[in-house]
Amino acid sequence: MTQSKPLKSYFGRELALTLSDLIQPLVPRFPAESFVVSVTRQSESLELKGRVAMIAAELHQALDMPYEDSLEVLLNILGPENETEQGMFTNGYFLMPVAYYVERYGLQHIDLSMHALYEITKRHTSEYAIRPFLLQYEDQCLERLMEWRTDSSLHVRRLVSEGTRPRLPWAKRIPFIKGDPSHHLALIEPLLNDPSLYVRKSVANHLHDVSKDDRDLVIHWLAERQHSGGEHFPWIVRHACRSWMKSSEMKSMQELFSSAIFTT
Repeated sequence: MTQSKPLKSYFGRELALTLSDLIQPLVPRFPAESFVVSVTRQSESLELKGRVAMIAAELHQALDMPYEDSLEVLLNILGPENETEQGMFTNGYFLMPVAYYVERYGLQHIDLSMHALYEITKRHTSEYAIRPFLLQYEDQCLERLMEWRTDSSLHVRRLVSEGTRPRLPWAKRIPFIKGDPSHHLALIEPLLNDPSLYVRKSVANHLHDVSKDDRDLVIHWLAERQHSGGEHFPWIVRHACRSWMKSSEMKSMQELFSSAIFTT
């Protein structure tokens, strides 16, 4: 994948061929030729999101089997986990229709689908696909996300924060969990000092999202943790509060926080 080529252009004939090559050894009756022809024909007039949804729909039709069985096939084409902070979209882009497949067809299968999103996010990202599940199965998702906060995969830990952001870019805005922003703060608190910058960036952006609705809550919540937040805490505060670091609110923040927060 190169930056000079529009992202949407990767979601057409080339990707249909890639997916066919991966699926056909597992499902010999998979209609590769008609799948590629149909994806190629439809992709021309679609933008990125439309292409991803169309490929997921074509996969559903071509696999032509119950969701449980289709998902088993798709989980077997995920490939090795990404153990770095890079490549989620460049190397794992081909899994975008697979994540959407889970989002579109798996909503009635919470346990199977959450497991699939857990596996997908270790190679690509499930930050968009998890949101309908969070809306429909709030308690079950929250319980699972609490467990994932200590997962060994940085991508799973990032999903805890990124997937529940109220204002995730390119995604439909979602309400606070149980209508209360304190659930978000409790969810991401163990990630404040995560060893991965990739995770910490998500946590800071998550706090920034929450602050747009309740700035005082976030500022006072952070101030209460300034002596226990860990070595990365000052960066978290500055990034989370970036919108008003140069505004009149700065004076009130300086009264709440140690000066070291703004100088280290």
